[in-house]
Amino acid sequence: MAERIEPSAVPVFILCGGLGTRLKEETEFRPKPMVPIGEHPILWHVMQCYARHGFRRFVLCLGFKADVIKDYFANFHLHNMDCTIKLRTNEVVVHERRVNLDWEVTLAYTGEVNMTGSRVAQAVRKYLGDAPHFAATYGDGVTDANLADELKSHLAGAKLGTVLGVNPPSRFGEIKVDGEQVLEFSEKPDIEDHWINGGFFFFRRDFQRYLSEAPDCVLEREPLVRLARDGQLNIYRHRGFWACMDTQRDREALTRLVTTKTAPWIS
Repeated sequence: MAERIEPSAVPVFILCGGLGTRLKEETEFRPKPMVPIGEHPILWHVMQCYARHGFRRFVLCLGFKADVIKDYFANFHLHNMDCTIKLRTNEVVVHERRVNLDWEVTLAYTGEVNMTGSRVAQAVRKYLGDAPHFAATYGDGVTDANLADELKSHLAGAKLGTVLGVNPPSRFGEIKVDGEQVLEFSEKPDIEDHWINGGFFFFRRDFQRYLSEAPDCVLEREPLVRLARDGQLNIYRHRGFWACMDTQRDREALTRLVTTKTAPWIS
């Protein structure tokens, strides 16, 4: 019988420490997860992907320009709501609660240049507590996948890890031909049997033995490669919406979805 664990009991570790070099025009003065998509940084949107399914405990693995993320959450009401500040007492009075969140956010510094596996290893060691499972993701990807269902699949699968597999459209148009005649033209077709790492993971606590706190430990390399070779990594397939913000073009596309109120990941 599969374990029964509520999403609210599962801590979510979010990688927020990279340099964001492919989005240099936006990351010179702030870390990539703080690049705005509409009114909120993309990190807020990533957290919403989980929160809409009942997750509320977040551990942010900080590095490059960690102070920007710390300031945002330390002054969350100031950044997101109308407030009055009484300078004599430093009292903050919140007038309009446009954002009503029951989130617990831990800000964990994991090194300026450490790689993804090292960041997860450090943060999990310090902040996993007695939780038997944890989630992990990146600070630049969003999806409308039901992450509570992925958690259920993970628990039922009885493996150490589960990865969200996504089926994105091809970057290039496809032409099917017969001789010199074009039979079918598709701008950006889905590749039906091609799955890529969607970046939303669930792990049992024993996955820690695959990780290393060495600065050069990359989550996607030795830890996950070994996990798969050991037969301990399952896939949760998702054919719906998924996107990551690698370029300015990606950011503009996500911003259009938010500003037109058609973002699939916002409940």
